[in-house]
Order: sequence, then structure tokens, then C-alpha cells
Amino acid sequence: MKPDSDVDNIAQIARSFVDARRTGRALLDYPGEMPAALDDAYAVQDAAIELTSAEVAGWKVGRINPPIDGSDRLAGPIFADQVMTTDGSTIAMPVFADGFAAAESEFLLRIGATPDRAKTSYTIDEARDLIDAVHIGIEIASSPFPGINQNGPGVTISDFGNNNGLVVGDGVAHWREIDFDAWPVQLAINGALVGEATTATMLDGPFGAARFLFELMAARGIALTPGQWISTGAVTGVHPVAVGDRVEATFDGRMTIGCTITAR
Repeated sequence: MKPDSDVDNIAQIARSFVDARRTGRALLDYPGEMPAALDDAYAVQDAAIELTSAEVAGWKVGRINPPIDGSDRLAGPIFADQVMTTDGSTIAMPVFADGFAAAESEFLLRIGATPDRAKTSYTIDEARDLIDAVHIGIEIASSPFPGINQNGPGVTISDFGNNNGLVVGDGVAHWREIDFDAWPVQLAINGALVGEATTATMLDGPFGAARFLFELMAARGIALTPGQWISTGAVTGVHPVAVGDRVEATFDGRMTIGCTITAR
């Protein structure tokens, strides 16, 4: 059992972030003692999720470099009211103008079958078998706290993993037959190329992110359900954006998705 001071700190941080996100205001200072251990950070995230009434429509996965507590990835919830589907048109995505804001080109995996909550270890193939679709997408990373990415993964985890939205683009046909490491991915802001890479730079790739999430959620006792999205990690990097920016991601030179950045 955690000491009362730790419980109070977790509650204070969770409440502060939830309130700031509801009102759209910035938190210039971190609202408590920063969690150093990942378990403490996820305790804050769990408390914050309980304070919200929004449906969790998926989970973002990000990289921890160097690894901490034996983990090289982190996760945070994506809420249903922040998931936008586009047919190719550019849509508006809000950020915290006085906080942190970035855009990331990502492959999005849709969960097709309910993972066994008692299963705590997966192979890549077992994780892939639980997926029923792959889409291109853009994750909007944004937090009321401007220093969220400068104070370690515990701080990132504590504010919903720094997620503030997901743009879901076209599905990838015949995805089970594709080597995604061979797909070039680019991200441009206001027409200028700011990042280019492939999933070969992403640890064990998008399905490795799914494997990590299935194992983490089993350990946390959180159920995953068919239809939820997994945003598998930034392919080209985390690219800061500002209100008014136009973001466009290109996958394999032929599939594109875009959004404009607005103030929350």
C-alpha cells in the first residue's frame, strides 16, 4: 500500500491535468512531485482516466529511450471524442496553444479480437493475429504542461501519454503481405519536409508496439476491446507544431493524410 502522501500526490496530479484539459488552460508548472517510476506514472494515468467520462477509443504507444524500469515503450489513452476519421480531406485538430504540441506520422492498428486478459506474454505473430486492419494516421501529441517531453517518460505517462487526438486515414490493403519496413514515410509542415524514415527505426515495428500494449494492459488489468485503435509510434519523429500549421504525412509515396492545427 502506498503512503498517504503518495496517494495524495497521485490524486492531485490527476485532478490538475484533467481540469486543465477540460478548460484548455496551460499548466506552467508540473502539478505535484514528478513520478520517477513508471508504476507511479501509470497510477496517475489510471486515476485521471477514472476522473473522465469519455470513452477510451484506443491507446497511443511511444518510445522510451533509454529504457526505464525494463521498458522501452510507454502508453496512454486516446479518447473517442478526439478521434477524427478523414476520407483524404484536411481536418482541424486542436492543441494546447500555451502548452506542448506536436504531430507524428504513425501506422494505426485496429484491434479485431479481444485479448485474453490472463495472457501476459505475446510473440509478434500472436499480436498480429489480434489485428484486423491497418490504417495510416497522424497522432496529435499535446499537453497543458509545456515541459511534458523534457522531464522523462513518467511525466509523459502521467498526462495521458501526451495524447490529444488521432487522425485516422485510409486503410492499407493486403497489409498482412506487406513489409512496412520497406515503406518510406514523410511528414511535412506548411509544405516543408521535416521528417523522413521507415518503421525499421522503430524497435520491432508497429506490431511490436501492439505486443507491448497487449502485455502492458494485461499487467495493468485493463481490458482491450475490438474496434479500439493502437497508434504505434512516431515513424519520422515528434515534430513540434503551432496553431495555424498545416501537417501532411505521406506513406509509401502514394497515401496521404493531413490536418490543420487549431487552438483548443
